[in-house]
Amino acid sequence: MRQDWEKAHKVTEEISTGPPSRRANSTLTVCPSGNYLWCIGGEYFSEDGKAHFYNDVYRYSPEKNEWRLYTSPTSPSPRSAHAVVPSPANGGQLFLFGGEFSSLNQTTFHHYRDFWVFSIETKSWERIETKTSPSARSGHRMAMWKHCILLFGGFNDPGIKTKYFDDLWMFDTQLYTWKQIEFGPTARRPSARSGFSFLPATEGAILHGGYVKEYVKGKRVEGKALEDTWLLQMNPDDPLKPKWEKRKKVGYAPTPRSGCTMALWAAKSTGVMFGGVHDEDTSEETLESVFYQDMYGYQATGNGRWISLTLRKQKQKGKKPQQKQRKDGSDTDMDEPEQPHPAPKVVGTPGAPTEPEQTVPLPRYNALLAVLRNTLYIYGGIFERGSREYTLDDFYSLALDKLDRFVCLKPCDVVFAENDESSEDDDDSDDDSGDDDGDSESEDEGEGGSEDEPEKSTTKTKKQKQEEATPIENDEKQEPEQEPAKEDEVNEDEDAEVDELTKQAQTFLGVSKDTTRSPEETISTPLPGETLAMFYARSREYWAQKAHENSDNRGKLLRRDGFALAEERYETYKPVLKEVERILEEAGLDAEEIKRVGAAGGTSGGSRNRR
Repeated sequence: MRQDWEKAHKVTEEISTGPPSRRANSTLTVCPSGNYLWCIGGEYFSEDGKAHFYNDVYRYSPEKNEWRLYTSPTSPSPRSAHAVVPSPANGGQLFLFGGEFSSLNQTTFHHYRDFWVFSIETKSWERIETKTSPSARSGHRMAMWKHCILLFGGFNDPGIKTKYFDDLWMFDTQLYTWKQIEFGPTARRPSARSGFSFLPATEGAILHGGYVKEYVKGKRVEGKALEDTWLLQMNPDDPLKPKWEKRKKVGYAPTPRSGCTMALWAAKSTGVMFGGVHDEDTSEETLESVFYQDMYGYQATGNGRWISLTLRKQKQKGKKPQQKQRKDGSDTDMDEPEQPHPAPKVVGTPGAPTEPEQTVPLPRYNALLAVLRNTLYIYGGIFERGSREYTLDDFYSLALDKLDRFVCLKPCDVVFAENDESSEDDDDSDDDSGDDDGDSESEDEGEGGSEDEPEKSTTKTKKQKQEEATPIENDEKQEPEQEPAKEDEVNEDEDAEVDELTKQAQTFLGVSKDTTRSPEETISTPLPGETLAMFYARSREYWAQKAHENSDNRGKLLRRDGFALAEERYETYKPVLKEVERILEEAGLDAEEIKRVGAAGGTSGGSRNRR
């Protein structure tokens, strides 16, 4: 038994040739017990329309500039848009909750509600089973307060309408229990959202920004980037009775944007933000987007203050700073303001930039950020040109205590198409990332920023909204009978049958959500979580009509014939339905959620990254 256990939990370790492959919506987490970064999961949608989801675990060592890949048989399923939070307990742990998954052809999609812990010492995963837990979701965030994990927000998209959450949960890492924190009906608290910043603080946690789709009856669904900031004030005497406190916008605040989750610079109690995107729905068919490559910091201490983080301009040796005159007439020593610069080149290649401002990474959103000691690391993100989205794979570092220049640890290997729509707009949208004072940390004493706020580095595109549906035909072919085989061949055949059943289940779930099906196909096909009685009750009239076409029976006899046809149909799909339910149960969905997934329509249109 010990050998079987060791085999089932064996962890393999290998040195990777570089950072993880191109991916988005993964996590980059600072190691709680060493000088490392951990990258887990993610997704990549290839140009052929295939969806690739990952469950691999990478560890980055800055001292060696080395990536290592760890695999374990007990690891969570492939996923993206999950949340990970580090804990220093028990030699270091990474807690993971939720996320989402799509099959290769995007016929199957579901959210997870499972909870896992990764041991830094053993490099192995363990699933945590609890009686109660948050519902299945993606885009949520977690933060550590003392020995408790705080979880807020996120979304669930069953295919018809995206539901955003505003619930707050707390997991006690000593008792291993989840508890939802309730607030009174008049209590002030953040609205529902996903993709926000959630930073640990001495008092509890800092929440900023995020994204939400607004559904107004009779109007188009519109995405909204949020810009509010809240402090979750925990009560040490009674952790289940915290208080939300909305903070004023003080200092040099960023413009509204999404896709820019902050990373905590623990040494300075400051959240660091890079990039992001702001969308404007100009009409029914066009979306104008502004992409950023600037940096901001949020100082969490006191009442909170925003600062602008810009690279310091190199001073020329042998020259004194020029005497400049401020607008108020006073003279002061200051460097020349930075001039607008062209689109940054990729460092590490021939013709690499020499000026600090030219080392700034491309504008992007949904980039992975982490601050290890005093160094910011940025991996990947989404870059758009014209109507196309590119998942980046470049890797940068920046010494925050110096703010001198970005260092490219891996250049971008993505090839951008030259003939994309609105590419000319990209070339004309490069702005300076400097500020009027030339300081690295610009502050405004008033609320809401200042009139001297520098222009953001932007890239504008017009993007056609599209809804993609891939109808899948589920051809059920009867396999010819096989001759008796040897025991090992039987085992192989059984494994093949299981794999084939899983493929059929994934295909079936995709077909059941296909909005291009006829009403007859919809009503005559059983759904996951649906019993025979439920299926017949839903489709009774259809089967009575079918029975009447083949006989002259009436009344009870006709209903009996109709039930027989429904039962035959149900029995045909039963093995596949069971496999679908098993897949969804592994994702942590309960019976009611499985029913909703089965009955949902096709997936929502628009960009997956705009959620």
